[in-house]
Amino acid sequence: MTTDQPKLGLAFVPTLPPERFRPLAATAEAAGLDELWMWEDCFKESGVAGSAIALGATERITVALGLMPAPLRNVALTAMEIATLDRAFPGRFLPGIGHGVQSWMGQVGGRVASPLTLLREYALALRALLDGEEVSTDGRYVKLDQVKLDWPPQRRVPLLLGGTGPKSLALCGELGDGTMLASPLSVDEVAAAAQVIKSAAPSDDHPIVASLIVTTGAGAQERLDAEMPRWQREPSPELGVAGDAPAIAEAVRRLAAVGCTSVVFQPTEDEPDLDGLVRFLGEQVKPLL
Repeated sequence: MTTDQPKLGLAFVPTLPPERFRPLAATAEAAGLDELWMWEDCFKESGVAGSAIALGATERITVALGLMPAPLRNVALTAMEIATLDRAFPGRFLPGIGHGVQSWMGQVGGRVASPLTLLREYALALRALLDGEEVSTDGRYVKLDQVKLDWPPQRRVPLLLGGTGPKSLALCGELGDGTMLASPLSVDEVAAAAQVIKSAAPSDDHPIVASLIVTTGAGAQERLDAEMPRWQREPSPELGVAGDAPAIAEAVRRLAAVGCTSVVFQPTEDEPDLDGLVRFLGEQVKPLL
């Protein structure tokens, strides 16, 4: 294992029911994976509640939340929830924020004219609140009057940002402690995004998280191809990986080579043996890296 090996995570995709939070988190930890990534897609499952359940079901694994939609949550509430989880499970919760899917934000009355302005104001205020500061601000969207957490985190909690366009990616590099990329992306697309992010980041060691849709076993390529239209992408050998442990390990190495510090394995919606896939990734793929 080299020092530049990326962390390996598993995405809990919200097509799975909430009752799978506890057992899948335990399976991911037992398999030796480093991270479990929760989502907060409208109108499926709460990312914060799911993260709390997963943290309570495990002892070691990092539980990451990518991403909480800024328009959906008051920034003070987000700060309270992050601080609570970080104090209850020190060093194991990794939160992230982003624009949210704009059509969903419109459905809940939260869509704003300038998502970029909102995310900037939100990230700055959230960072200050998590750092224990008293915050007063009268921005275009974020307004706080002498707000200070009674129970701030006891460490500096890393805060990830996420986005897709070049302006959003540059903001992620500027203000985030790491960036969560969209899924699915090719290696070339990840490399291009990483270049934009790192050009705006204050240092070259900015963490970058990429997802990798994976399938193995009988019918693996067919299942991978069938997954792509769900993400508005055409099937392509450049997107995801279908194959055995060496093939998946090589796909991870390609992402690491263009700057990814975490690779999150994402199962297909029709994965027939999710627990088996998780064990395969931890017990057969991870040792090859």
